[in-house]
Amino acid sequence: MTQDELKKAVGWSALKFIKPDSYVGVGTGSTASHFIDALATIKDQIKGTVSSSEASTQKLKSYGIPVLDCNQVDSLDVYVDGADEINHHLQMIKGGGAALTREKIVSAIAKQFICIVDESKVVDVLGSFPLPVEVIPMARSYVARELFKLGGKPIYRQGVVTDNGNVILDVHDLIIAKPMELENKINSIAGVVTVGLFANKGADIALVGCSTGVKELR
Repeated sequence: MTQDELKKAVGWSALKFIKPDSYVGVGTGSTASHFIDALATIKDQIKGTVSSSEASTQKLKSYGIPVLDCNQVDSLDVYVDGADEINHHLQMIKGGGAALTREKIVSAIAKQFICIVDESKVVDVLGSFPLPVEVIPMARSYVARELFKLGGKPIYRQGVVTDNGNVILDVHDLIIAKPMELENKINSIAGVVTVGLFANKGADIALVGCSTGVKELR
């Protein structure tokens, strides 16, 4: 199977976690896009969705799937999204699509987080994928200096402005042995909106697309 076929397989397999009359959080990226395709087939069975990006919102609306503002719901029954990397503790790096802050907010209000990935995203130690950090523009240089002190090589993602009007620093050359500790350290830097480490609150279940089918990690 091609990588896209693996993404499609896990995107559709996530449907089994969607219960009737539920509110569904929907993530961002190519794998989440396949999930939106699948969700469209049962759109009349759910109450509505909350989306983590403008791109996903547009696709959901194109299918006639109701999209609610995050402030309109107390909680979500489930949140389905991909990851750039995930370890065996179901801690993740997210933010390759620059939607990390909204993804973290949607994850925070969801009762269950289902991560959908192909097998290439599963790693023993996080850090091969550059770690995205969303930063308020005036703090970009200061935050970069602080990230350098933590052992990383921050690179400004040129030409990218997040849905929140901020910029992204991608931190290279980090070996993330203690993901929760690093998440807390980076989030404490003045000017950081959030870091793309989902370690303190990781996924509850990972659906992994493999050549032999879809397997579950818990």
